[in-house]
Amino acid sequence: MNLRSLLGARRPAWLGPLVAVVVVYAVFAVLTPDTFLRTQNLLTMARQTVVVAICALGMTMVIVTGGIDLSAGSLVALTTVLVARLLRSGYSPAVAVLGAILVAALVGASIGALVGRLKMMPFVVTLGAMTVLRGAAKGLADEQKIDCDTKGLERLLSADLSAPGLWLALALALAVALLLNYTRFGRHVFAVGSNEAAARLCGIDPARVKILVYVLSSTLFAVAGVMELSTLTVGDPTDSIGLELDVIAAVVIGGASLAGGEGSVIGSVLGALLMTVIKTGAVHRGMPSWTQEIATGAIIVLAVAVDRLRHARSRR
Repeated sequence: MNLRSLLGARRPAWLGPLVAVVVVYAVFAVLTPDTFLRTQNLLTMARQTVVVAICALGMTMVIVTGGIDLSAGSLVALTTVLVARLLRSGYSPAVAVLGAILVAALVGASIGALVGRLKMMPFVVTLGAMTVLRGAAKGLADEQKIDCDTKGLERLLSADLSAPGLWLALALALAVALLLNYTRFGRHVFAVGSNEAAARLCGIDPARVKILVYVLSSTLFAVAGVMELSTLTVGDPTDSIGLELDVIAAVVIGGASLAGGEGSVIGSVLGALLMTVIKTGAVHRGMPSWTQEIATGAIIVLAVAVDRLRHARSRR
């Protein structure tokens, strides 16, 4: 084995995304130094990354199993509606949040059962769930935004470093990283994604693993929905349309393989941060929103292309 291959083998999966974040940040810092380098802008980018990053934690587990979840954005929107409606009905923030998370967990269990037990395609199941959940959010909200007294939830992502939402996102990232890398369940998740038939021969129940993964991912989507409510301060059934694409892009940019069996929590968080840096930099440069959408789509295609090239090289 030569030195180049030895260094390549030891290179962590998140190194590429980290370099990309640093390079893109440096480019925008040079182009717009007066505004982009301000401390307040850094804090704003951190806050804007929270929702995508928390969703990316759940999506990482799903993609590692070889699945996909297109319902993330709809579930985030439904969570904002559920929490807002419960708050307006007089329930405490704790009850409202726990109620929404319980609903999300049940949604995840249903998706997991269809994918794991009935062996339906994750793309089809979650595409249907995306539409059903969006419709449910609109129905519960009477197709309008729900105004409510957030009763302190707006402070979750307040404009300072003491914002609980920032630290919660970091804590969740650490927890998911430990779960995937240092527990038997985590080993089972990677085993199912790498080779489901071999995992079954080893005594692993792939259906059970998938159900638990979708429950955890949907729960994380709901937590992200609570963070979204913190910034919106209203329940919005039309919120987070297309969020799932940003989340999937962040996870793939972070080194996860759409074929399953590979994924990195650190990489996914860095991927989410990269998406935020690009969007924020575009705003500071005065680029219109349509160019940002084109850039996001191009990033998704590029991320998938890099994933395919990486696997093609590994098979040689």
